[in-house]
Amino acid sequence: MSEIDARREAVAQSTGQEPGQEPGQESGQESGQLSGDADPLHLANQICFAVYSAAHAFNRIYKPLLDRIGLTYPQYLVLLLLWEEDGQTMKTLGQRLYLDSGTLTPLLKRLEAAGLVTRARDAADERLMRISLTEAGASLREKARPFPDEIVCASGRPAERLVALRDEILALRDNLHACAAPDRGAA
Repeated sequence: MSEIDARREAVAQSTGQEPGQEPGQESGQESGQLSGDADPLHLANQICFAVYSAAHAFNRIYKPLLDRIGLTYPQYLVLLLLWEEDGQTMKTLGQRLYLDSGTLTPLLKRLEAAGLVTRARDAADERLMRISLTEAGASLREKARPFPDEIVCASGRPAERLVALRDEILALRDNLHACAAPDRGAA
């Protein structure tokens, strides 16, 4: 059994499906190819490139919005998490954003230098670094409030369809993480 087949089987077992079975697909039914009858090695037939290029398109829409409030996209993602729950640990932020500490630390230092967050050792466990919003960081939330509607508008899709698409992409991400590291599950 190849490594890829072993990973597919591990993912199938973790999701209760047969290897290669699509969610909602009847058992024994053939799973379709991504590329249909076309060459599977054409760039246009790659789902990874579709997701990658869509991410670049999102960044092109977000850039002018975030420029208005002086943030980069990764900084915005950190603030989104802190607006959900202030005072999270650096470790939790890294896990939720899929960023390692070597990437997250300079990002947080820039947010701190901009006066948007503070970094402080946890009083109960000095090994943990807690990240908290400053008043300025908290106040950016209101300035960012219109961004989701602007993204929906730019997408040309109804909000309900975007929610379904987001859920499909998250499921895809989770399956890919499980396949990449079946012994650890989603990273």
